[in-house]
Amino acid sequence: MKKRYSANADKSKKGLLRSNNTYVALCASVFVVLLFISAVNSETSSENSLLTAKKSTPQLDRRLQSAKDIEENIINSYARLAGKRSDVCPKLIQEKIGSQVIERTAEVMVNNYCDYFLYPREGQQISVNVNDSQIEALLIVPMLHDFANGNYRVDSYDKHVIRLAYKGATYKSKKLVYDVAVTVTS
Repeated sequence: MKKRYSANADKSKKGLLRSNNTYVALCASVFVVLLFISAVNSETSSENSLLTAKKSTPQLDRRLQSAKDIEENIINSYARLAGKRSDVCPKLIQEKIGSQVIERTAEVMVNNYCDYFLYPREGQQISVNVNDSQIEALLIVPMLHDFANGNYRVDSYDKHVIRLAYKGATYKSKKLVYDVAVTVTS
């Protein structure tokens, strides 16, 4: 009896092995087919992605410009609020209606420089006068101009940044107090 049982067991093991081999071969062939399909699809999808990338480049440029505009608005909002205080920089300064001179008295320079943002119109002239000879007045945006060399003529309506920087030979005090007058003439 033992032999019959073991003989039947051997037959069932061989049949089981054959069905397992068939199952493994079937799975392997399905895997190869899926691999082939994904390879073909990736080639066409890379071609499609190149086409959509070419189409979306202007859209990305618009989004980047929009992000830069938002950042600029945030900086200007901060500068507008800082314009109300004497010890915070950068500041947004605006000419009052009917006045050509923007005067800031008792300004406090905490760091080595303070920036003033201004949006003059095309064709206007900008001049800067500071009551302290140890402070240098420079236009740094849209181009570099030293106001010690004279007035600056505005070429386009754009953001202009005037930098007042400490250039003294002695040690600067922690809070340097100064007066500044920015004249914008037509």
